[in-house]
Amino acid sequence: MAGREDGARQSGTEPGGDADWAARLLDHLRPAGRDVHRVVAWLASAAHASVSLQDGAGLLLAGTRTPLDEDLVADITSGRIASAALEDRGRHLRLVRVERVHPAPAAVLAVTRETPFDRRAADIVTHTAQVVELLLAGQESAAAGHRLRRATSDLRLAILQLLMVEDTVSARRVAAGLWPGLLDTDTACVYVVESGPRERDRLAEECLAATGERALVVRCPAMDGHVIVLAPRDAAGRELRALVGGLPGVFLGGSARQSLARTATAYGQAVSALAVARFRPQKAAVYAERTHPERLMDPAELRGWTARLLEPLDTLPHHTRAELLATTRLGLEFTAVNTAKILGVSRNTVRARMDRVEALLRTDFADLTARATVHLALNAQAGLDEHPADDGAGRPQGPGCLTGLLAGPALRTWAGDLLGRLEPDARNLRRTLRTWIAEGGNAERAARRLGVHAQTVREHVRSAEPVLERQLLATGSDLYEVVLAHLVAGDLDPPRLHGTKTGHPDSPVHG
Repeated sequence: MAGREDGARQSGTEPGGDADWAARLLDHLRPAGRDVHRVVAWLASAAHASVSLQDGAGLLLAGTRTPLDEDLVADITSGRIASAALEDRGRHLRLVRVERVHPAPAAVLAVTRETPFDRRAADIVTHTAQVVELLLAGQESAAAGHRLRRATSDLRLAILQLLMVEDTVSARRVAAGLWPGLLDTDTACVYVVESGPRERDRLAEECLAATGERALVVRCPAMDGHVIVLAPRDAAGRELRALVGGLPGVFLGGSARQSLARTATAYGQAVSALAVARFRPQKAAVYAERTHPERLMDPAELRGWTARLLEPLDTLPHHTRAELLATTRLGLEFTAVNTAKILGVSRNTVRARMDRVEALLRTDFADLTARATVHLALNAQAGLDEHPADDGAGRPQGPGCLTGLLAGPALRTWAGDLLGRLEPDARNLRRTLRTWIAEGGNAERAARRLGVHAQTVREHVRSAEPVLERQLLATGSDLYEVVLAHLVAGDLDPPRLHGTKTGHPDSPVHG
């Protein structure tokens, strides 16, 4: 009786018995333990053996490399035999075929011991091979899913980049295959959702879920914490606001509704609104919520002035002109590096295109007043392309046309109200800001003119941002509006246009 009890103890509860090793093997199928390398290492320990997992070409997938007979390996990986057991020069080997997801070739699990395989060791090898097969299949499935998600993400970015350069026909053609009807619209809003870079991937998935995948959701190639959402439906704005409201440290900026051809303009508006959103308790802002200077200008005068300023580009082929205009719009909003990332080109290409526009307009983009003026013309020009005039009537003549355009009473009231917000500050922020703009946004040069430290200039400019509700230290629409306000108020001299950039082959007076 005592002997039978002892025998039962040996077969069922002895350390290393069937129940023990099977439970440990199954643990490797749990979500936290799915690692082929760990399973192979466990097998080596459980079977007191050397273990290798390799494919038919000899590539080691896991474990320790073991010399194997190439013909035998070929027989197993080709499917002629499923497994083999042999003794070779004092070594005892077990080789088992491990299937992999097509088109990956089958692999061989090879276990080598100095002692013969008993039933327990043989069972461990067989069952471990099955577990390895499942884990490899899971890895391939996860990798395939990752590749699909990456390809889909790249495709969304490609569509956005086509829209950024006004190629709406190609963008619709690319989108039609995976998202039928997504771009069957003439207008859309662009939103930029901001989070920390580490949370960006999760935020992008939540944006997709919030919009029901009825919007183009793109991880911004230029800003690590930004997700860009191009939304044809009005409901997307409400959905994104609700999402942002429940997420700490996440902000939302949205554009006015624009035509698809003005996606680049809409994107700039969304980034501008994002700067405002950071100062608001609801963490969201829309660009159309505030008055912009071009809306206060006489439409006929704005049309004529814009046509005259951009006339040197009219001689270019249509696709070249559109490419230069789209690149310059973004290049005036962002750095050359970020513009290149957004468009999917090199930064040298961006700079070359902007140099060409500088030469054609014979101006200098180092001058902030020139940048603001050309930015105004480019935004107005996008609207002119959608609503062309019947004739050339109303085009202003002579060098003073910009001054006349900015002389309206509504604009003067707007500029006075905007810059007047700075007056209560005893540090004379308005004077610092005016000097900083006149010096091209260079804090060191402005400091020398004012007789203060450069850091003081930066602090004054930074202090003006929440007061004006505009981002100033980063170039873009916000800064250009403030520059225009100074021009309207007469605090800055008008820029020189059509007469300063003469050293480029495109310049009319080159040579």
